[in-house]
Amino acid sequence: MFSANQEPITPIPLPPAADPQKLALGKRLFEDPRLSQDGTRTCISCHNTRANGASGNRLDTGRDGSPLPLNTLSVFNAALSFRLSWQGSFRTLESQAEASLESPAVMATNANDVAARLADDPEMVRQFTAAYGHGPDRTSLLDAIATYERSLLTPGSRFDRWLNGETTALTAEEQDGYRLFKTLGCASCHQGVNIGGNLFQRHGIFAPLAAPNPEILRVPSLRNVAMTPPYFHDGSAATLEDAVRRMGRAQLDRTLSGQQVQAIVAYLRSLTGRYQGRAVAQAPP
Repeated sequence: MFSANQEPITPIPLPPAADPQKLALGKRLFEDPRLSQDGTRTCISCHNTRANGASGNRLDTGRDGSPLPLNTLSVFNAALSFRLSWQGSFRTLESQAEASLESPAVMATNANDVAARLADDPEMVRQFTAAYGHGPDRTSLLDAIATYERSLLTPGSRFDRWLNGETTALTAEEQDGYRLFKTLGCASCHQGVNIGGNLFQRHGIFAPLAAPNPEILRVPSLRNVAMTPPYFHDGSAATLEDAVRRMGRAQLDRTLSGQQVQAIVAYLRSLTGRYQGRAVAQAPP
């Protein structure tokens, strides 16, 4: 008999309780161009929370128009991962936000300078004071952004509903795909609440997978994966079918049949969750 507590994956929880004033401030900061040195970029420029939490680009571009080195990961459910970024360089949302502010290619500023700019805006001073008891500073700026990012969870996928006992939430093909996902070994790396995001792995074990560097990556989450093409750290897989086929060869030393690929992709499409009452959507190209 099926038992959810015996599965390698657990459902996404509801977002944690948070001070609504800090949440509102964090959302405003996430969309504020004053977080960039020249006022031309926001967090949402690459992390589209109105769509898939990332973008539809193979590689997003830096301030000078040149491509960034790695494909943009979705901010949705990032709070559930044990490390952040492709290389797992950050342990907290606050440290990742600060690194993005300081990156010459991304925001090219720093939290103290941003706080000083915001302190010239009476409305921002009012919002910070309401939330933190004082005007903008580095610590409250980063805390507000991280508080908002922790709210960006997407529960309610059909797969999570199935895990929670709704037996008709998945089709027979999707259940077959999930069985293959486990028996072939995909779940060895893609498991836990985020279906990934909780360990490091070398890629290209049996065959080349994508760009050779970085050689070791934090395993990405598969949450909402059907809505986040293109795939891999270099964005070189345009479709889920291509990504699954290449992963089978490179990571499992298996040549998957067309039927196996179709079933696994069907399962992966059941992982699309909901944010603010709507299904997560693919970002425009």
